[in-house]
Amino acid sequence: MAKKEENDKVEVDFGMGKISFGGLFKGLGNLIDLASKLSEEGVEKRGEIKGLPKGAKGVYGFSIRTLAGKPVIESFGNIRETAKGPVVEEVREPIVDVFDEEDHILVIAELPGVSEDKIKIEVTGDILNLTASDTDKKYAKEILLPGKVNPASLKTAYKNGILEITLEKEG
Repeated sequence: MAKKEENDKVEVDFGMGKISFGGLFKGLGNLIDLASKLSEEGVEKRGEIKGLPKGAKGVYGFSIRTLAGKPVIESFGNIRETAKGPVVEEVREPIVDVFDEEDHILVIAELPGVSEDKIKIEVTGDILNLTASDTDKKYAKEILLPGKVNPASLKTAYKNGILEITLEKEG
């Protein structure tokens, strides 16, 4: 989806137009305009990925957010690019948002299709490992938190496939 060009420019094609990034903020206005246009029109791009086993079902997407003026692009799904080409894995990477609040860190993950009792959360220092496995849905993601947290303070809420994790900051 992105290709590297001369003089360190990156060109990204979202299916409705290409955007080139030369510096940290170059093209940011165009990116926000394009994201708004995609959102308004409900654009969805589908296609066949060559080189996958017959009948393989894959999900791939990305979310774009701006934090303190810096765009953050995060992918999700179960298609990974390898040296031999794209591969569909059994385990998906869920969509995750991390919020650094005043006295705690809030993590919100989308885990549709799994029961609450099938979700496992492990916290070590500033890393949260999230896994969930049900009959036909499997998710896994290692999440780097913005700081160290108290693992004993972990609180969760799960409703309609949305998991909220709250952790108190250490210190």
